[in-house]
Amino acid sequence: MLFSVSVAAQQSGSIEGTVYLDENVEAAGVKITASSPVMPKSRTVTSDADGDFRLPALIPGTYTLTLTTDDGITRTVKTRVLLDQRSNVQVMMVPDAEAGDMEEVAVFGQQVEVVGGGASVSNAIGADVINALPVGQSYRDLMKLLPGVQVSQDAVRGPNAGGSGQDNTYAFDGVNVTLPMFGTLAAEPSSQDIEQVAVERGGARAIGFNRAGGVSVDTKSKSGTNEFKGSVNYKFQPANLRAETVDGVRSETEYDWTTANFSGPLVEDTLFFYGSYYGPTVSRDNKETAYGPTKDYLSERDEYFGKLTYAVTEDILLNASYRTSERIGEGLSIGFNEADSVSSGEKSNQDIITFDGSWIISDNTTFTFQYSDYALETLGVPDYYVPTQARYGAALDLAQLDQMGYFTVPNLDPDNASYDNDLAQALIDRYGYDDNGERIGGGGVGGYSSIDDQSFYREGFEMALEHNFDVGPTSHQLHVGYQWSEGTEDLSRTSNGWGAISYVGGEETTPDGDPIYFQAYTEQMSLVDESGTSVPSIKSSTVTHNFEINDSIEWNDFTFNVGFLFSQDTYYGQGLKENSNNYSGFETAPGNKYKMYEIDWKDMIQPRLGVTWAYNGEDTVFANFAQYNPAASSLARAASWDRNSARQLDVWWDEDGNYLGNQGRRGSSGKIFQDNLTPRRVDELTIGTTKGWGDSINTRAHVRYREGSHFWEDVWNWARSDEGCYGDFDGDGINEHCVPAEIEALGPYIPDLAQYRDEIGGSSYVIAEMDGAYTKYWEMSLEAEWYGERSYLNASYVYSEYTGNIDQDNTSFTNDLNLFIGSSSYADDYGQYTWDLKKGTMRGDKPHQFKVFGYYTLDWNANVGAFLTYQSGQPWEAWDGSIYGRSSDTMRYAEPAGSRRTGSHWQMDLNYTQDFSVFTDYTVKFSADIFNLFDRQTGYNPQPSVDSELFGEPRSRWSPRRVQLSLGVDF
Repeated sequence: MLFSVSVAAQQSGSIEGTVYLDENVEAAGVKITASSPVMPKSRTVTSDADGDFRLPALIPGTYTLTLTTDDGITRTVKTRVLLDQRSNVQVMMVPDAEAGDMEEVAVFGQQVEVVGGGASVSNAIGADVINALPVGQSYRDLMKLLPGVQVSQDAVRGPNAGGSGQDNTYAFDGVNVTLPMFGTLAAEPSSQDIEQVAVERGGARAIGFNRAGGVSVDTKSKSGTNEFKGSVNYKFQPANLRAETVDGVRSETEYDWTTANFSGPLVEDTLFFYGSYYGPTVSRDNKETAYGPTKDYLSERDEYFGKLTYAVTEDILLNASYRTSERIGEGLSIGFNEADSVSSGEKSNQDIITFDGSWIISDNTTFTFQYSDYALETLGVPDYYVPTQARYGAALDLAQLDQMGYFTVPNLDPDNASYDNDLAQALIDRYGYDDNGERIGGGGVGGYSSIDDQSFYREGFEMALEHNFDVGPTSHQLHVGYQWSEGTEDLSRTSNGWGAISYVGGEETTPDGDPIYFQAYTEQMSLVDESGTSVPSIKSSTVTHNFEINDSIEWNDFTFNVGFLFSQDTYYGQGLKENSNNYSGFETAPGNKYKMYEIDWKDMIQPRLGVTWAYNGEDTVFANFAQYNPAASSLARAASWDRNSARQLDVWWDEDGNYLGNQGRRGSSGKIFQDNLTPRRVDELTIGTTKGWGDSINTRAHVRYREGSHFWEDVWNWARSDEGCYGDFDGDGINEHCVPAEIEALGPYIPDLAQYRDEIGGSSYVIAEMDGAYTKYWEMSLEAEWYGERSYLNASYVYSEYTGNIDQDNTSFTNDLNLFIGSSSYADDYGQYTWDLKKGTMRGDKPHQFKVFGYYTLDWNANVGAFLTYQSGQPWEAWDGSIYGRSSDTMRYAEPAGSRRTGSHWQMDLNYTQDFSVFTDYTVKFSADIFNLFDRQTGYNPQPSVDSELFGEPRSRWSPRRVQLSLGVDF
């Protein structure tokens, strides 16, 4: 199961095998019928002249194969089919010893890899393993079980596995749920619905449209059967069962999860259904602030999932599913010196629709398709909306500042003669908080300042045709596939009233020289003009076409894989339209969609070449070369022209609240692309071997190397020759840090940028390939899996190195966020270029990574599961902006990247589940999970700023020990 090979883009697996009359004679014309509880109708094929047979596009599950010869000999065997995997069976056609006997065939990885190109590094884990282990409730929690994938506590970014945390791709039932433009996992399907999870870490074939710079993860949801089944479960993690943090703080947050599912037949042997509910709740009693009592923290989510499986005929199978989720939260953030009204909330809606099918045209030809529609609509909102609408020229009502936006109450500055302390005192008397009968400034009143309306959509369609045929002594499995998808972001950022309002007190002046007393940071989209119109939301999209062709060729003991994936990506921005009479080819047109940049087919030809040698018929050695052009990019929005008109504004008023004017704050704007860019690329080489030890143990060892190149970023057009030298690295006051001479000689990225800007405006920053940017990753991996009669064990160890000079995991002080890919802090200013001490060890480097997990079924209808992990600490380096002549330390290294490392981390998680049979058809289940049993609160994410008093101190720690209890009923 662990060492199998991806076979297709659909949510299925396959069975292949050979039928023999005796040890040396293949059996032709044998009828093979496959049946399973998860398949509404059985499927039947006939073995060919060589005794070979193939059953493609099967729903993952346990299958019974019934083999019948023309003279009446019948055999039955059982085998498992796993998601995106191929099971291999070999059957000798001799009569069963007794009628009705059934042989159970254990399918191990080395056998699977013999068939069809086992040079892939892939794994699959079924629900029987998932349910027996201490795992959380959502898709993200399953990542810790995947061999070679780091265990991570990040809530937004993904785990590292040969690339950055934004290099992975994620799918649910084959639907790409990776966040468009950001490459993170936004979808949160409940793990109760997941029947199997599969991961492809490397050695990809041109099957499945895999372009991931990290790992590609897919899951298959549960389906109905001919038997009515259901379950109801309640899990809770009380605050008093969580250990104190190392700082002595005990959690006051309560977690609970309600899950339920029901499935069965609508039409026996033809139409099955599955439906579920998932309802997580997080709550906490918020403490009283300086302004008095506050509302409690509450986050609730309701998620519903429904799925239909319809066998039109034995050869045509259709699946349709719909998942919808709504999350609402309030009281999510509030400071000690803030009034209850300024707290923030959240609203989000998520919908996933999928429709897929397979048609077995003949024993040798299969057609599959899938349509999907994914939507995630998020809204970061104030819990209290002020009644004020921001308008150009409108006055500020000083008597109702708490109704105008978020107002920061001033403090007095008696030593400052240019500061109006009298008016400040009046504001403190009105809006300050009470401290022993005295009004105090420095607090916050009104409503949360901003409204962040950000929605993501992805629509896609794919289809594939597979055909098996023989040419001389070789057999071929030809796969041809096409995929189209469009990922879109719709972004609107507005202010609650005037947004964040502060008191300036006359210390500053407008460009016209008028003293400023009040200033607001206001989103331009919230301001309306005299006609009542405002700046439209920014819509950005990326359209992707992928075409793949792959041939798996079997010859004697060898399997050769030859394939190519061809891709085309087109970025669409907003704010321009074509004008062939202009030098740029465009003219400004706010709100208009335009084609920003296209990466052509010829620039993204990704070869997939592999060979497997089954030297003794079962055990193998393999090698694979694969090239990937990662699809995730933020440039459709980051370089969009309408970012010019969606900035944050400084708005000013005088001492009486009269409007003085506004100006745009420094922000990003539309960007031109450098000519003839080479798309980002990852080259990969994998060499490995698989071996079975008896009937129960399988092992795999491999060495894998990946190199990333051709990274794109936004960069100042003249950065290569920006005065040549800058910075003071030894404190002698001499600028000695220089742009490398070979890079300086290249000149500006776009020589004629000034002509573009004279015509249509835009930024002095451009989208360009970073000179000499690269990453290198290599790993040595050892994996083993053991199946016992009532036990299971999986162990893996990976030694790796991840180095380079451009680190997507290290672009911000707070990296666990949706951060731009291709428009990050890299190359924004002095100290942030690839040549500024960036060469070294990447943040995601974990040289040693060890995992072991498994379960044992006890004699008294109970199960014990355990998960143990050890991994190296996180690389980091000191940051100091002053040596580059800058006040900000962000991503300005004072030493080579990764010069330091935090402590390593290990932890053990345990699970105990007890089943009680009640009546005939009911089972009561009690479960207890203990996470981080030994309370290893290892620190990571250290403070890197050398001028901070907390330099080197961890800003994050692994979660303390916690106990989760569960009570449920299966029926």
